[in-house]
Amino acid sequence: MGIDLKNFGESTMQSERPTCADCIAVLSISLLCLFFTTPALAADATAIMQQVYNRAEGEDRTSTMTMTLENKQGRQRVRSLMSYSKNYGPDRKSIMMFQAPGDVKGTIFLSWEYDDPKHEDDKWLYMPAMKKDRRISGNSRNEYFMGSDFTYDDMGRRHPSKDRYTFLGEEQFMGHDCWKIEAVPIEPETYTKRVLLVGKDANLILKGEYFDKDGLEKVFEAKEVRKIDGFWTMLTSQMTNLSREHKTLLHTQDMQYNKGLDDGLFTVTTLQRGRL
Repeated sequence: MGIDLKNFGESTMQSERPTCADCIAVLSISLLCLFFTTPALAADATAIMQQVYNRAEGEDRTSTMTMTLENKQGRQRVRSLMSYSKNYGPDRKSIMMFQAPGDVKGTIFLSWEYDDPKHEDDKWLYMPAMKKDRRISGNSRNEYFMGSDFTYDDMGRRHPSKDRYTFLGEEQFMGHDCWKIEAVPIEPETYTKRVLLVGKDANLILKGEYFDKDGLEKVFEAKEVRKIDGFWTMLTSQMTNLSREHKTLLHTQDMQYNKGLDDGLFTVTTLQRGRL
């Protein structure tokens, strides 16, 4: 660049002040670094979130789960459910059925998630007491799922093209080296931004802070993550809702991959039948 940066400090010590040419050269270097680094970091953040979206998780997945709801007084409600999901190329279909307690037993949630961001995901909820299904669409996607602190939208994958990303640095969380990324929705949504910690080894979001117009609204945290059959698996996670003073703990048991699940499991007909 025409200037010896290593010896620049020595030259300034030998004279009262650096020359005008020296100052211009240093300023030019600083501006060039800023110009080339900022877009690169943004591109890196986008690439990281694309890796999260595309991470390996087998062709299909089966698990039993418990969902524990806890209010501000510490009182808990525990629910058990079965969960199944299957990939269809870049798309994914999932179905889960609550098994206990009696007030939610037989409730079924069906989701078809599409890789095309222009194609809105299809979601249905079957309620056994009414013996009918309800389609989840529009603003209903921001409702809390079965009284938990996860919205219907929180329950699925989020396409990377829906957000603009900023690389904020690196942190450690739960013993994992993480990238710290800010995600701001391109279109107006309930959340104005999310600040995420992505595990470098697992390509999993290990922590997420959800902000709305009033500030920090919810905090998602992984509690237990490990490899099963070669796939990084979220075994325990918690969503804390600061405004509701409420939290939801999800614990996965007996996770199995690549069991060859039947396509008929993921249909509206199965949902409307009220059993899996």
